[in-house]
Amino acid sequence: MAEHQAAASAAASAASAATSATEAAAAPFLPFALPDIDDAEIDAVVACLRSGWVTTGPVTRQFEHDFNAYLGGGLETISVNSATAGLHLALEALGIGPGDEVIVPTLTFTATAEVVRYLGAQPVFVDVDPERMNISVEAVAAAITPRTRAVIPVHYAGLACDMDALLDLARRHGLRVVEDAAHAFPTRWQGRLVGTLDSDVTVFSFYANKTMTTGEGGMVVTRDAELARRVRLMRIHGISQDAFNRYVSRTPAWYYEVVAAGFKYNLTDIASAIGIQQLRKIDRFARRREHLARRYHAGLAGLPLRLPAEASGASTHAWHLYVVRLTDDAPLARDELIDQLSQRGIGTSVHFIPLHRQPYWRDACRLSAEQFPVAEACYRGMLTLPLYTRMSDADQDRVIQAVRELLA
Repeated sequence: MAEHQAAASAAASAASAATSATEAAAAPFLPFALPDIDDAEIDAVVACLRSGWVTTGPVTRQFEHDFNAYLGGGLETISVNSATAGLHLALEALGIGPGDEVIVPTLTFTATAEVVRYLGAQPVFVDVDPERMNISVEAVAAAITPRTRAVIPVHYAGLACDMDALLDLARRHGLRVVEDAAHAFPTRWQGRLVGTLDSDVTVFSFYANKTMTTGEGGMVVTRDAELARRVRLMRIHGISQDAFNRYVSRTPAWYYEVVAAGFKYNLTDIASAIGIQQLRKIDRFARRREHLARRYHAGLAGLPLRLPAEASGASTHAWHLYVVRLTDDAPLARDELIDQLSQRGIGTSVHFIPLHRQPYWRDACRLSAEQFPVAEACYRGMLTLPLYTRMSDADQDRVIQAVRELLA
C-alpha cells in the first residue's frame, strides 16, 4: 500500500512538473540578454543619417568626450569598432611583438588571447581564483618569465580583479597591464572607476549584450598621451590625418601620409550616436542590474547553487553577467538544467568554455585540463541566467520559480 502511495505521489509530482513546464513554455521566450533601446537612440541615429556624415566624425568625437567626462576627465579616450580591436591596438602601442609573452586567464573569451597572437607574441594561460573567477594573482606570479611583457586581467562578469595586488606585482616585474574591461562598465575598484586605475590601458566593450551598447564597438582609455597617439594613428590605416578632418576642412587638406601599416578599427558616427544616448542612461542601467542581482540572490538562496561573489567595501559590481555554479549535491547536471530551462522558455548561456578546452588553444599551446583545476571545476557547474535592464521583476520571477522547481 505504501509503495502504491509513493508511486502515485511521484507520478503526481512528475505530472505537476510537466504541467509547469508546459505552462512556462507557453509564455514568451525569455532571452539570455537584450539591449535596452528606445526612441532616444532611434532619433539620434536618424539625425546622424540625415546629417550627411555617417562614418567617424563629430558625433564620435562627442561620444569620446562624453565617455571621458563620465570617467572624471583627464584621460585619453579613443573609440574603436570592437573591444577586440582596442586590445589589439593597446598591445601594439605597447610594443608587444614576437618573442614576448603575455599572461591571460583561461576563463575568458578568445579575443583576450587572440590579440596576443595577432602580434606574433605568445599568450600564457593561467588559472582563476575560485571565489570571484577572476585571474589568480598567485598564478600570474608563478607564470612570469624573463620574456613576460604584459598581463591582461579580465574583470569577469563585471567584478573587478584584485587590481592592487596585480599592479603591485606588475610594477615589481616591469610588466605592462592592459585591463580587459569588456564586462566592467561601470565597475569600481576600491572606490575608483575601472578605467581610472593605474594600469597602462583599459579597454571597454559596447557589444550587443554588454551593459551599454553601440551594436559593435569599444573604447580604449589611457593616461599616456603618446600611447593614445599611437592607438589613434593605427586605428585608421596608419595615416596622418583622418577622413573627417580632410573632407570638411575649409582650406585644402587633401594631403595625408601613410606612416605605418595600420588597421581599420574606427567607430562610425551611427554607432556613436547610439553610444551617446546609452551613456546617458548608464547609471539607471547599473541600478536596475544591481536590483535584479539582489532579487536573484534572495530568490535562489538555499538551493544547491554557488551564487556569484559580490563586491565589498567601496568596490562595486557591474552585473554584466549573473553566473551561478551547481554544487555537487544538485539533482541535475549543468547541461540538464540548461535543457530544462530552455523547455520552459528561458534562455541561458555559459561564460565561458575555458580557452584550454578550445581546440586551437589546446593544441597550439599544449594545454590540458589538469593545468587549470579551478577553471575546470567552475566550468563544469556554471551557467549564466538572464539579466538585462528590460527584464521585468515578473520575468525574473519566472526564472527563479523554474530554477527552484528543478533544483529544490
